[in-house]
Amino acid sequence: MEPKLKEKSWDLKRELELLETWDRERDSGLSKGQGVREGKVLVIDTPPPYMSGRPHIGQFATYAQMDMIARFHRMRGYTVIFPWYADRNGLPVEVEVEKRLGKRMQDVPREEFLRLCKAQLDEYEREWVKVLRRWGISAEYIPNGTDSVEYRTMTQATFIEMWNRGLIYEAERPTIWCPRCMTALAEPEVEYREEDTHLNYIKFKVKETGEDLIIATTRPELLAATVAVAYNPEDERYGRLRGMHAIVPLFNQEVPIIPHQSVKKEFGTGVEMISTFGDTRDLAIVNELRLPIRIVVTQDGKLKGTGKYDGLGIREARERIVKDLEAAGLLVKREPLRHTVPVCWRCKTPIEIIVTREYFVKQLEFKDKLLKVIEDMKFTPPEYKKMLTDWVNSLEFDWPISRRRYYGTEIPIWYCVDDEGNARPILPNPGRYYRPWVDEPPSEVKEKCRGGRLIGEDRILDTWFDSSISWMYASGYTRDKSLFNAAYPDGIVRPQGYEIIRTWLYYSVLRAMHLFGKPPFRYVRINGMGLDEKGEAMHKSKGNVIDSLAPAEKYGADAVRFWAAVAGRLGYDFRYSEHVVKTGKDFTTKLWNIARFISQFPEVNDGYELTYLDRLILNELNRVARVYIDGLSGFDTYEPTMAIYEFLWHIFADHYIEAVKSRAYNRDGAFTEAEQRGAWFTLHRVLDYSLRMLAPIMPFITDAIWRGIHGRSIHGEFINDPEGYDEAMGKALRLFMNLNSSIWGFKNKMRLSLAERLNAVVYAQPELEPLKRELESMHKVSFSFTKPPSEAVNIGEGIYILMPKS
Repeated sequence: MEPKLKEKSWDLKRELELLETWDRERDSGLSKGQGVREGKVLVIDTPPPYMSGRPHIGQFATYAQMDMIARFHRMRGYTVIFPWYADRNGLPVEVEVEKRLGKRMQDVPREEFLRLCKAQLDEYEREWVKVLRRWGISAEYIPNGTDSVEYRTMTQATFIEMWNRGLIYEAERPTIWCPRCMTALAEPEVEYREEDTHLNYIKFKVKETGEDLIIATTRPELLAATVAVAYNPEDERYGRLRGMHAIVPLFNQEVPIIPHQSVKKEFGTGVEMISTFGDTRDLAIVNELRLPIRIVVTQDGKLKGTGKYDGLGIREARERIVKDLEAAGLLVKREPLRHTVPVCWRCKTPIEIIVTREYFVKQLEFKDKLLKVIEDMKFTPPEYKKMLTDWVNSLEFDWPISRRRYYGTEIPIWYCVDDEGNARPILPNPGRYYRPWVDEPPSEVKEKCRGGRLIGEDRILDTWFDSSISWMYASGYTRDKSLFNAAYPDGIVRPQGYEIIRTWLYYSVLRAMHLFGKPPFRYVRINGMGLDEKGEAMHKSKGNVIDSLAPAEKYGADAVRFWAAVAGRLGYDFRYSEHVVKTGKDFTTKLWNIARFISQFPEVNDGYELTYLDRLILNELNRVARVYIDGLSGFDTYEPTMAIYEFLWHIFADHYIEAVKSRAYNRDGAFTEAEQRGAWFTLHRVLDYSLRMLAPIMPFITDAIWRGIHGRSIHGEFINDPEGYDEAMGKALRLFMNLNSSIWGFKNKMRLSLAERLNAVVYAQPELEPLKRELESMHKVSFSFTKPPSEAVNIGEGIYILMPKS
C-alpha cells in the first residue's frame, strides 16, 4: 500500500508555500468556510497594540491564542469577526519621535510632527504585519487603525453624543500632570516606581508658643505651597496644638495646624505638611477641608511664585532649598529613604498635580451603575472581575480626556468668541472627521456663531477615549449596523492582559454604560504577560527581548504556536521556553508520521466491524473532544491543546496504532476482512477528527495533511459535537495501556526486542479479555485472564507473568 502523503517527513518550507496558497484562496474567495449557522456570531475585540518596533514573542503569543479561538469558532459554524489593527494614537509614538528628533513636540511645526509620527507608525506596522502573516494569524488586517478617518469619525461622534447628554464638561481644577509630556493624565495612566530619596526633618515654628515643630518631608520644594500641617487626632503628642498655627520656614506663610486621620503617626515625626499639591492624598485633604490653593509648579515642571527659586526644575529646586534650610539652621537631619513615586505611564517622569482647564467625562457619580454593568459580564478567569470592581471603587476624580498633544483624535469643538472675548463652545453634527485647529468650520457651526469669531480647539482626546470604543469598531457599528445588532453585547469577547484592566477594560465599560446602558461585551478573557526564560518581563533596556519571528523561522510557526497554546494557564504570566517550542516541532514530526502511516490505508464507510479495541479508542476520542470543545468554547487554549497532544502521541500512537497494525495489514489472515476494514475506519476516523481539533492550533501541518489526503483545505471543515463517553470503557483503556507498558518494561529489562516472541503466559485483568487476539498479536506472548498462580511474577499493577522453568 502506498501512502497518499508522499513526503517522508514534514518540511518547514511547506509553511511558506501554504502562506502563498492561503493568499491566493483568500483573493479568490475560497477561504470563507462552508456557510454560517443561524444565530452564531463571534466578534473578537482584538487588542490594538501600540507600535514601538518589532513585537516580542510574548505579545504575539496572545495574538496566536486569539487566532486559535477565531479558527475554532469558524469550524464550529460561527460567523467570526477577527480584525487586527494598530493603536496609532497618543503618547507612545510622540515620545519616540521626540527622542529621534532630540526635540520636544512643541518645538516642531504641527503638520511636520504629524507626518513624522505617521511615517514612524507605518514602519513599525509593517514589521507587525510581517510577523502576523508568518505566524499564520488569520485576522483581517485593517491598515491605519485608530488614526483612520473612519475610526476618528466614530470617536468624535461618541464625544458629541456624550456632550449632548451632559456627560462631558469643561472645568478648571487640579489635574494629574506630566511635565515632560506637557499633558494631563488620567488616574490609570499613573504608574509607580521605587526611588531613592531623602526624608528631610525641617523646623517649622509654632506661632502661638514660639516652639519648634519638626516636620519630615520628601518634598521640601513644596514648602511655598504648604497650606496646613497635620497630625493624627489619636496622637497624644500633638493634640495640644489644635487650633494653633505654624510658620513655614523660608517662605514665612502662616498655616493652620489641623488633625487628620490620614496622617501616619509612625512616619517621620508624626506631623506632615499639606501642600497644593504634593500628591493625591494632599489633594483629597485640601478638597475635604476647603483649604486655600497655592500653585508653585508650572506645566513644564518648574517653580513659580517662590522668589529666587523661580524657574528651577523640581530636583534642582529641592537641593537648593535643602542647602538654604541647612544654612539657616532649619534642617535637623536627612535620612535616606526608598519610597514609591508616581510617574507618567509612558515617559516615567514623576507626575505633578497642577490646576488646568480640561474636559472631563463624568464617572464618580456613576460608580453604582458601573458596578451593576460589570456584574453582567463573565470573566475568565473569574477572579479578575474583582480587580475591575476594586478599581471602580477606588476612583477619586472624573476622567480628564483633553490632552495637549498632537497625534490623536481632535476634540471636535469650535469656540465662538464675542467682542468681549467670551468663548462659547459649538459642536458640529456627528458623521465627519473634524480637525478644528486647521479645518474650516462646517456650516452648522458658522450658523450658530453669527457675528462672532470662530476659533478651533487644538487639543486632542486621551488615547483611551479612542481605544475604549474598539468593541464598537470591531463589531461594525459604523459599517454594518445589522452585524452590530446581532453581536452586541452577547457575541463580543474582549481578550486582553491584566495590566490594562484599569485602562482599556475600565474605560470600555464606562463608555458603553454612558452610550448604551449595557456592558461593551459579555465575555472578558484575561491573559498574563509574556516573560523571558528566566521569568522576567521582556524590555529593550534589559536586552532580554525575544524576537517573535526568529523562532518561527527556525522551528516553524506551528511549533511556536504550540508553545503559545500551552505556555501557561489562562490568566497567569507565561514564560518563553525554547524547550517547549522544540516539543512542538517534535509533535509536528510525530503527527506527520502518524498521518503518513494512516494515509496508506483506504477510507471506508461500510463493510466494517469494530472490535473492542476500536471502540475503546473512539470512546477516548469522544472524551478528548469534549475537553477540547469545552475549553476553547471558554476561550482557553491550554487544556484543549494538552488534551490532544497527550491523546495523539501517548495514547493513539503509542498504544492503539501499535496494537492495530497487525489487523490493519492482516498479512497472515488472522482477522476477518470486516475486522480489517474496522481498523481502517477507526484509524481514519481518529486522524480526521484529531486534525480538525488541531487545525486552529497548528494550522500549517494540519492543512498540508488534509490537502494530501482529501484534496482540499481543512480550514473550511466543521468540528461537530462528539458522541457520549463511557466511563467503564475509559477504565478498560487505562488497563490496556498499563498492560502494554508493563510488558514493554519487562522486555526491556530482559534486553529483549519488543517484537520478539516470548515463551510465557501473561496474566491480566478480566476486563481485557475481549482484546486477547490483538494483544497476543501485538506482544507475541500468550495471555490468560484468570487468577495468576503463586509462582507468577508481578511486572506491573495487576499484571503477572509466568515464565517456563528452564
